[in-house]
Amino acid sequence: MSEDLPSIGRIVNGEHLLPVRVYYEDTDFTGVVYHATYLRFFERGRSEMLRVMGTPPDREDHGAFAVTRIVIDYKGAARIHDALVVHTAFTGMKGPRLNFRQTITRDAMTLTEAEIVAVAIHPDGRARKPSATELLHWEAYKTPSLNGR
Repeated sequence: MSEDLPSIGRIVNGEHLLPVRVYYEDTDFTGVVYHATYLRFFERGRSEMLRVMGTPPDREDHGAFAVTRIVIDYKGAARIHDALVVHTAFTGMKGPRLNFRQTITRDAMTLTEAEIVAVAIHPDGRARKPSATELLHWEAYKTPSLNGR
């Protein structure tokens, strides 16, 4: 049944939104989200954005990507049982590099921000330049403005 499937989120105003819940396994011994857990939440956001976008017409899959750079700022703490939203915006690409801006919020308050660079790769790990069809597909999801975020 479709109501039993996990949420893949949705795109609103060019930004992918993915609700996540904080579980015990996401926290340290004090019930605060462990710093590395935010990276897992960001990965889920990018992965589900790809799922919502669908497969580019000239590929059987989305291709493979490797994260090459992450800049992260922690602004507030999430705690066990919090309902969070992972915001993911594709901000552009240059050659094989795809740029993302991500935030995690609780009740519209920003807890964490990150800038991520991922590189499109071949199955053997070498960087690859996306095809013209892929570029058009990605460009359709590019966020023109992040409204101050």
